[in-house]
Amino acid sequence: MSSPDVLPPLLWDVFCRVIDNHGDVGVCWRLSSQLAARGQRVRLWIDDDDALTWMAPQGAPGVQVRPWTDGPLPPADSPGDVWIEAFGCELPEAFVAAHAARTAPDPVWINLEYLSAEAFVERAHRLPSPVMHGPGRGLVKTFFYPGFTARTGGLLREPDLMPRQATFDAPAFRRRLDLPDGPLASLFCYEPPGLASLVTSADHAEAHHPGSGTAWAITPGRAARALDALPHPPARTRALPWLTQTDFDHLLWACDVNFVRGEDSLVRALWAGKPFVWHIYPQHDDAHHAKLDAFLRWLDAPPDWRDLHRAWNGITAIPAVWPTPDRLSAWAEVAQAARQRLLAQPDLVSQLLGLVAEKR
Repeated sequence: MSSPDVLPPLLWDVFCRVIDNHGDVGVCWRLSSQLAARGQRVRLWIDDDDALTWMAPQGAPGVQVRPWTDGPLPPADSPGDVWIEAFGCELPEAFVAAHAARTAPDPVWINLEYLSAEAFVERAHRLPSPVMHGPGRGLVKTFFYPGFTARTGGLLREPDLMPRQATFDAPAFRRRLDLPDGPLASLFCYEPPGLASLVTSADHAEAHHPGSGTAWAITPGRAARALDALPHPPARTRALPWLTQTDFDHLLWACDVNFVRGEDSLVRALWAGKPFVWHIYPQHDDAHHAKLDAFLRWLDAPPDWRDLHRAWNGITAIPAVWPTPDRLSAWAEVAQAARQRLLAQPDLVSQLLGLVAEKR
């Protein structure tokens, strides 16, 4: 049995179907590039790689991007040693059948699930799932759940993340993107129900305390369109270009409060250690309500921070209220305490390498 520290270079096949191309491909690209940075060879199979042109324009050594194909595989693309189906996507039958036609050792097949703080994650993490039908019959998948506690798969985190953050020059970054001095909020969201009331509340705070207003750094796409649709948008905004993953991280480090969405940017907001508000991906059966509450419990968020999350996500009819500077400072302390808890746990890639080492 190998340990994760001495795991020989293997070929990893990471599969990603794009639903929300920022979150899905964002997580899969970080995963792929971090695996490659630790000596593994990775093929990222994806059905829509457009976002990578701005998210990771330079690519990454050791990572090959392949178009998702449901047809027969060329001989040069025979299945690798580790298969990862991200977010419950089903692997192409032709890919699995190509393995079945060979005499190669069975792969380590991992179902990389969605991030959640709900209790079931600890129970389901690392459970086996035998494949009973199709060309993969007889193989076994393993559920792998990212999470926030020691009994989960952890979060994606580069080994040098905190040293890089410690030497980050926020004023220089702001100047490069023409971002204003003073309080600054980043906005990366869908169409949050609480956006209009929060902007109004922020304007009222500025009126009562002139000079204390917060400027907004607006990411392109849905966040920009949501802001444009407001009858009274904030006065001080800066429209951002599409940012690489590295510069998106820098944006979160440079802002005083971050409004983030989905999974990838939530994790990056946690590493930033700043106050943040999470626009959780809405589900038609309102299952995201329980998911958000579970996360806020883990975060140990104070009541007013929880109230803002619920208003932002439309879970309550109470208007969103802009926090005072002293409350933002209190939230920052909570965020930094949560980050310390996470830093004490193994990161997701280390745990994946350990799991594969156990199974080979």
